[in-house]
Amino acid sequence: MTERMDQFDRNILDILQRDCQRKAETIAAMVGLSPSAVQRRLKRLRAEGIITAEIAVVDRKSTNYPMTFISGMEIERDNYDALVRFRNWALKQDNIQQVYYVTGQVDLVAIITARDVEHYDDISAQLMSENPQIKRMHTNVVLRDIKTGLHIPIKD
Repeated sequence: MTERMDQFDRNILDILQRDCQRKAETIAAMVGLSPSAVQRRLKRLRAEGIITAEIAVVDRKSTNYPMTFISGMEIERDNYDALVRFRNWALKQDNIQQVYYVTGQVDLVAIITARDVEHYDDISAQLMSENPQIKRMHTNVVLRDIKTGLHIPIKD
């Protein structure tokens, strides 16, 4: 997909990642295209799945879920369906923000948000009971956010 993107597309994506509410007219002035050309490019980028979502990022501290936990999980080695089953389960869990299948001492790393430690304990108990293929969890509590974001470098 990225070979179909030119520098205009990259510039538009860079701007849009920083503020998805910018109007096409504003983006057009910033990248040197007409607003209609920007709208056509945005439509194509969405249709091709390059833009997968446009969301509002909410400050966790202003919600009832101010705590973040990073959990490394080990899955049973003989259970090849475990990853698929866990993925399908995790997609339905709002408190599980992100999950990565990784190399190293754990198989999965999950970013989980919770009200407090007790709430996280409830989430992890549910995770373990509904996913018996997860044999162990290693949890880190985030003490302070240093940098958070989903911005992907686009420009060359």
